[in-house]
Order: sequence, then structure tokens, then C-alpha cells
Amino acid sequence: MKNALILHGAGNNHTGNWFPWLKRELERESYKVWVPDLPNSEKPDRKSWLATIFGDKKWKFDNESVIVGHSAGATLILRILELLPHGTVINKALLVAGPADMGNMPQYYPYKESLVSGSFQWNKIQRSCKKFYFFCSDNDPYDCGVNQSRIFQKNLGGGLLFRSGEAHFNLEKGSQYKQFAELLEKILG
Repeated sequence: MKNALILHGAGNNHTGNWFPWLKRELERESYKVWVPDLPNSEKPDRKSWLATIFGDKKWKFDNESVIVGHSAGATLILRILELLPHGTVINKALLVAGPADMGNMPQYYPYKESLVSGSFQWNKIQRSCKKFYFFCSDNDPYDCGVNQSRIFQKNLGGGLLFRSGEAHFNLEKGSQYKQFAELLEKILG
């Protein structure tokens, strides 16, 4: 069964930005969708976030799975893919404005540190997903822009989707981010 996991970032929850809209649109396309509230989102913690994903709910990852993540949720996708059982390969991973490293703005280190600390198992991540897409902007205020997405693309391949002036692809940019049509197109395409 087609299924989608949508992951919010730091300081957010399942009701933020374009998440409710994307959930509704995917359900219309017969996807099973889960948008969990990740605990302590003000200071992401890799261990507790992964426990939410792999805990009691036992979300099933398979070749019809799509994972979408925004900001810290995008980086969480990589940590999930590292932990999938050998031979489990999902269909698509779409990372929107995600950090690949600490970046250059110390005021945002607490939101990134737990997820980016330690090496990524790039080969394992790459083997765990058929297609990657990385959305980035040239004016991301949280230092999750083009340079971060290039790190992802260099290590994983996939499509780099650069959009000038779109900031962090969220409601801080404007009410247009109650929806995200291009993201939906990449999921369904």
C-alpha cells in the first residue's frame, strides 16, 4: 500500500506549514499517511525522535513508502534510512530545507546538533531509497540552504531543486506555504 511519513522540523508539529494540506492531498490519492508530533521539538533529540518513528506504531517501510521531511525533519529522514533493515528500500525521500551539518550560524546549532552529530552512513542511506529530492533556497534564514542540499546531493545523488527567494519553505515566508504543490508533484510523479 502506498504510504507517506511526513516529518516536521524544530519548533513545529503536525499542524504547521503545509503538512495538513499534504496529508489531505496524499490521502485523496489513496496513501496511508502519518504526520507524527515529534517530542521536544524545541530541541530535537535524535534518540527520542527515532523512538517515535520506530516505537509502538511500527510504521511499515517498503518499496511504496515515501518520506517527506522539513528542516530538522529532513535530516531525520537520513537517520531513519540508516536504521532500516538490510534490503528494505523505500520509493522516495524528499528533504525540504534540511541541515547536513552544523552550518555557520551558532544560534541554530541546538536545533541541528543531535541530528547531524556523528557521521552519516551515506552508502547505507543511498541503498535504502530509490529516489532523493532536495529542496533548497538561496535565502534560508536558518542556514539550511543550497550548501546543505549540495552535501546531500554529492553523497546521495538525486535531484537538487533550487528555488530562489523561498527562504525556509514555510509560513514565515508567507501564507503560500499552507500548500506546497511542487512537493506533491514530485511525490506523485
